[in-house]
Amino acid sequence: MAIGETVITIVGNLTADPELRTTGQGAQVASFTIANTARVYNKQTGQYEDGPALFMRCSAWRDMASHCAQSLAKGMRVIAQGRLQQHSYQAQDGTNRTVMELQVDEIGPSLRYATAQVSRIDRRPQGPVYGNPAAQTPTVNTGAGGWSQQPAQTQQPAQPPADDPWGAPSDDQSSFGGFGKPDPEPEF
Repeated sequence: MAIGETVITIVGNLTADPELRTTGQGAQVASFTIANTARVYNKQTGQYEDGPALFMRCSAWRDMASHCAQSLAKGMRVIAQGRLQQHSYQAQDGTNRTVMELQVDEIGPSLRYATAQVSRIDRRPQGPVYGNPAAQTPTVNTGAGGWSQQPAQTQQPAQPPADDPWGAPSDDQSSFGGFGKPDPEPEF
């Protein structure tokens, strides 16, 4: 984020399902509009009334774009935070126009009037990772609070290369004062 960018948070309802598309460079973008209508107390009638409505055009990019398309739907109350950006263009009739758009950095459902089930996305690297064979195994979504759990492992941990001075086992406790070795008795 650049210095001086205007960061705002908006709470409102989606006016339609997010529209997912792919740019010419291959990046995904989800476009949607969040509507917010302020409730204003009318002292004369003693009741709340709808105030002016705000319709904020929003866009989310890359992974977040597909997450929005999969998770959000028309009418959902959402909380979005991002950078307010201004775009100027010339309309077909020749007039110059300016629009404001929110480049979404964070978005999620509002839990004020609803509940949500979150599914965590596995973002670990693909392929072997030294010393951690579990990192090359896909996760299983158990539905337990949206957190993922590793399947049972029968594989032994990878052994470090023989020329790795930090990975070689040592029975000499004086090299690091026994750091990293289990004590037979706790200190307390």
